[in-house]
Amino acid sequence: MSGRARVREFVRDNGLGLFFLVTFVLALVGQAVAGHADFNNRMAVDGLQQVSLGTYVTTSDFAVDVSENWQSEYLQFFLYVGVTVWLLQRGSPESKEPDKAGTGSDEEQLVGEYARADSPKWARTGGWRRAVYSHSLLLVMGTVFLLSWLVQSITGTAAHNEERLRQLQAPLSWADYLGAADFWNRTLQNWQSELLAVASMAVLSVYLRQRGSPESKPVGAAHDATGVEV
Repeated sequence: MSGRARVREFVRDNGLGLFFLVTFVLALVGQAVAGHADFNNRMAVDGLQQVSLGTYVTTSDFAVDVSENWQSEYLQFFLYVGVTVWLLQRGSPESKEPDKAGTGSDEEQLVGEYARADSPKWARTGGWRRAVYSHSLLLVMGTVFLLSWLVQSITGTAAHNEERLRQLQAPLSWADYLGAADFWNRTLQNWQSELLAVASMAVLSVYLRQRGSPESKPVGAAHDATGVEV
């Protein structure tokens, strides 16, 4: 197989991940450019020196804006991965069938003696390795959420204190900032939008369709058909 053919095959096999990775980078660059312009506008209003784009992306102002979005996104997936183990939505392709709530049997999960030759190594073992691997997606999503929320709180403290100092107010400690309205306003405005989006997807997919999408039921599937995808 030629190098060009291998590249085409790689792009075909990883198109979904590549698409969202590229659009993520473009959106991040766009945020940096727009945020830089807004930041300098605010500096000009306060009579302060403007900064370059390179300097801006190292500021707490940029870091807090990025991290507060990351933590809300990973919270969304952390909750969705976790609660869909037990909670159901009749008719949604995003839900398991009504009688399938729970973690499933070893046979259904293809672990231990039921593992296949191509099953991941830790699925074929027992003990703590299988236990960790059985919850690895939830653990990683939860860890990234907590770390990005921690980064948001630290950079948010710095950004908030910079604004307070420009207004000749005393800075807050990190602990004080965790109880401040600015922190919870930044946090909850992102949480509510993510949770609404997930609820909308779970419920609207009961009645609406997108032909060809694995996130939708077949166009002719009954509204109460649950856990059915193309």
